[in-house]
Formats: sequence, structure tokens, C-alpha cells
Amino acid sequence: MIKPIIILLLFSSFLFAETNIDLNGYIRNETGVLLNTNKDSEFGLMKNTLNLDLSYRNDDDTIGAKATPYIYYYGDNKYTMDLKEIYIDIFLDTMDIRIGKQQIIWGKADGVFITDVVSPKDLSEFLTRDFDEIRIGVNSIKLDYYIGEATFEMVVIPVFQATKIPSKDSMWATKMPIPSNATLNMSKKDITPSITNSEVFFKYSMLSSFMDFELMAGYTWDDDPTLHMTQKIVNGMPQITITPEHHRLALMGGSFSKDIMGLFVLRSEVAFYYQKYFLLNKPDSVTHENTDQRDYIHYLVGIDATPFWDITMSVQFIQRVILNYDDNIKSDEFDNTMTFLMRKTFLRETLILELFAYYGINTEDALIKPKMTYDFTDELKLSLGAYIFVGDKDGIFGQYKNNNMLYIKAKLNF
Repeated sequence: MIKPIIILLLFSSFLFAETNIDLNGYIRNETGVLLNTNKDSEFGLMKNTLNLDLSYRNDDDTIGAKATPYIYYYGDNKYTMDLKEIYIDIFLDTMDIRIGKQQIIWGKADGVFITDVVSPKDLSEFLTRDFDEIRIGVNSIKLDYYIGEATFEMVVIPVFQATKIPSKDSMWATKMPIPSNATLNMSKKDITPSITNSEVFFKYSMLSSFMDFELMAGYTWDDDPTLHMTQKIVNGMPQITITPEHHRLALMGGSFSKDIMGLFVLRSEVAFYYQKYFLLNKPDSVTHENTDQRDYIHYLVGIDATPFWDITMSVQFIQRVILNYDDNIKSDEFDNTMTFLMRKTFLRETLILELFAYYGINTEDALIKPKMTYDFTDELKLSLGAYIFVGDKDGIFGQYKNNNMLYIKAKLNF
């Protein structure tokens, strides 16, 4: 991807004087110090970012374009260079068409992905990145058709993009449920790009003075592969093979938000997933399969309010329910999580104190993210914060309790 980005930047800079191209972006340094001294390094985060935002509009506002190249340069001299987004917009009287790599954000949830499943997630640094950097841009065609206060949206993704997981040597690597004597068969890991393998999503949304709501449906691929296991006896010894495979998923759902008498905002979001694969504790005695398919419901209820002292507060309850549950399924029948947010501004909104936390009710673990941000100028921003993991090592958050860190971020916008 290096050459295309260099060509793009040179070509864009050449056109600045003659066209309606705007260049914005930021430079950011992030340094985090681990609180657990048993690690090989004291630093859990050393990353420099250059993010550019090039946008274009023609004179009659019928054509637009955007390109967002970025570079992550890490303290161990490794770097990542790519395009977060690059697309073309076509603006018609009642319809907009966007073609190219783009981030697509749906739903009403904060920090949780329920109907917001069009763009897959980059979890290479778990949930420590800003949410606009966790979502991965997808090569797609998006059509928005407007009727009054309503919008019909369709997204077609011809090339599947899976969740990006941490590398094996990363401090964020997770322990995979794979036996030590198993071999991996990657022959079914990839999805061949084709029309029949495309993903398609639909959404109807309405913004009104009474309520904002969305209805959606999708025929997609599960972003996370299912680990199918087969076992046979070779020379009197069991031979186990694990085959990761992405499967089709159909889902439908919706979300809404409603202001209640000016006192608080009630939000809710729900999705019904059809026939997702779940791992079993023991292979089925008849089919010898280690997976089974079940429908499940994923939903949240949230409340946003500013009850006192201009402190913004938000609470969300999230639950996943596996229907027709069987005790042999590894996942819990009811998986419960809560999130909490508190935010207060000072000094004419130049100083922001914020606390965001996830709490896993089933596993009694948590990720707590306190942060203080000060805007020295409109361009220069400094943040101090922490990532605090608590709970048992078997929990989704507790598994990282040795990764607790304090960090500082300096960001310069231009």
C-alpha cells in the first residue's frame, strides 16, 4: 500500500492550487507505561500517528471524494501504512451514492456493536483505540435515498473483511481454545470475492421531533471464524485438526432514541441473529461435531442524562440471549454487560474529565478508562489517562489485568 499512498499524496498536492481539494489531518504521539513491572518492557504503548484527510467537492456540489491515508509508527520500528477511507460521492436530488473504501456506523450504542456490524473491527489493540479507529473501512457501494425525514440505505460489500485480531506476539493476544496437540487447517479461512459471496445490508431511518429510530437487516458473513474440530486415530494416537471457517449470518434489528420530557434520553438497540455457530464443551455423540447452530438476540437499553452539576452521565445494559439453549454450549445462555460514562467540562470546555467503563456481569471483570483532556489551543490537545483491567483471567477484560497502564497522548491538528 505504500506506493499508492505516495502517489495519492503527490497527485493531490499538485492539484491543490487548481481544484477544490482541502487537506486536513493530525499528528499524534501516544506513550503508555505499564503498571506491572513483570513485563519485558516498561512501555505498553509507543505509537506515532500521521493521519491525513483529503476531501474534494466540485463547484456545483454533485461530485465529492475523500481519501484518508495514515501511518502508525511504533516504538519497535514497526509501522503500518494504509488508507482508512478512499471513496467517491455522487450527489443527486433525492439520492447519494458512495463508492469505495468507507467506514459505516449504524445504531445508537456507545462502545458496543449490536446493529453496528457493517464495518468489521480492528481489535489488534483490544478496546484501547478510539472507536473511529476500531472500525475498519470496507470496500463497498452505499446508496442513500431520501423521502422527507426518512432515509433508505443499502450497502453492498463485494469483498469480505474479517475482524482483525492481535498478532501472536502482541500483549493483546488472546488464548485460543485450541488443544496443544492440534494442527490448523487454513484452507477454508478465506472468502473468495464474488457476487454470490457479497454482503448486503438495508436500513430505514427516521429523524423526527418525536423519536429517532432505525430498522435494519443484513445478509453477511460472521466476522469471527468458527473453529471446527475433527479428530481421527492415526497409529493408535488421536490426531486433532482445527479448521477456522467463516459462515453466513442473517440478521435483522433496529434502534431508537427518545427524549423523555427533557429529563433524559432513552436509547435501545436490538438485533436478532439467525443460526450462528457456537462451540460445544464436548463434541456431539452422534455427529461428532464440536459446534451447533442457534439463533440469538443481542440488545441494549441505555439512559443518557445530565442530572446535576452539568455532569453528563450514561448507563447501558447489554444482554445476549441464546435461544433454545443447550447446556453443552460453551457460551452462557445469558451474557450480561454494562457500561458507564461520566463526563464533565471545565474552563469554558477546554478541560474535559471523563470516565468510561465496561463491566462484565457474568465474569465479574471490568475495563475502566479514566481520561483527562486539555485543549491548549484549537489545534493542540493533551490527554492523560489509564487502562485498568480487573477481574479473573478467564474474563474478556480480566485476561488483560497484567496490561494495566498509564498513558499520555499529544495531538496536533492541522
